[in-house]
Amino acid sequence: YGPYHFPEKLIPVCILNTLLSKSVPIYGDGSNVRDWLFVEDHAEALIIVLEKGIIGSTYNIGGENEYSNIELVNLICKILDRIKPKSSGKYADLITFVEDRPGHDQRYAIDTSRIRNELGWNPSVTILEGLEKTIKWYIDNQTWWEKPRGYAQANFTHLRKLNENNELVLGGSFMKDQGYRFGSNDQR
Repeated sequence: YGPYHFPEKLIPVCILNTLLSKSVPIYGDGSNVRDWLFVEDHAEALIIVLEKGIIGSTYNIGGENEYSNIELVNLICKILDRIKPKSSGKYADLITFVEDRPGHDQRYAIDTSRIRNELGWNPSVTILEGLEKTIKWYIDNQTWWEKPRGYAQANFTHLRKLNENNELVLGGSFMKDQGYRFGSNDQR
């Protein structure tokens, strides 16, 4: 997670919906647990693996920040209450529970001991630091996530399409307007 996180994912949906006073959907009871890794820590770990890793070895990269979805959303709401208070009420008042997805994994977790022990890497950004950086980035970069005529859909389905192989690809004029290039030699 972090700046430029695709807007249909949990953290951006929560941030954007709260900023726009829209409901924040949580699947099921929100007890699904994920290990949250800040993007800068992830990039640093990848560089260390490239520089110091043993060819053929597998290194699991994790944030060592396991939180349930509801815990995470409540943290986001508390940070927003502090840095951008609503005129009335709390951001957590926007949380709504929706039917869980069929087959939704209850927990994602990995063992990061190899990268920690063999390469000496540990995540350096706490969940609170990473969430605050991410929230501030979304507040400061509204033009990145808002369509010119307004934020139309919380799930950004208008940015997704499938190619001839039925694979998900980024698309739409919004993505091109944001500087995304579509071609085999120049994708980001």
